[in-house]
Amino acid sequence: MPAKSPSIFQINLFTFFKLPSAWWSGVRLKSIDHKRAVVTVKHRWFNQNPFNSMFWAVQGMAAEFSTGILVSTAIRESGHKISMLVQNNNANFSKKATGRITFTCEDGHRIDDALKKTIETGEGQTLWMKSVGINQDGVVVSTFNFEWTIRLKA
Repeated sequence: MPAKSPSIFQINLFTFFKLPSAWWSGVRLKSIDHKRAVVTVKHRWFNQNPFNSMFWAVQGMAAEFSTGILVSTAIRESGHKISMLVQNNNANFSKKATGRITFTCEDGHRIDDALKKTIETGEGQTLWMKSVGINQDGVVVSTFNFEWTIRLKA
């Protein structure tokens, strides 16, 4: 029987224990469904760069989290033992990240086919997922793409 999905509170608590650098940097899940995840992070002294904006790696943690939580939730709901790992990524930075940045991934629809193929064939699959970071004024500050690999565990 597939496992019940954890609540947003439980997922954010998980980051405290298992992803402490993300938690201390302020990365928080705000919403999730099967197709979309929204993660926010606020520019603060703790996560800034020397140019008084958010460090690129903090943006990367939030962006990766918005894609990875969709993959991990789908895996959990499948009821199968499947591993996941980022194989590649790329990013574009278009504006200084200050204030609260909201990263949204709307690529959850890509996961189902890859999981189905992995389960049916036993072969690993890859899928690219995009997360877009937008500031409080609605301006895109960064766009991240992550290539996730999934494989059945032995």
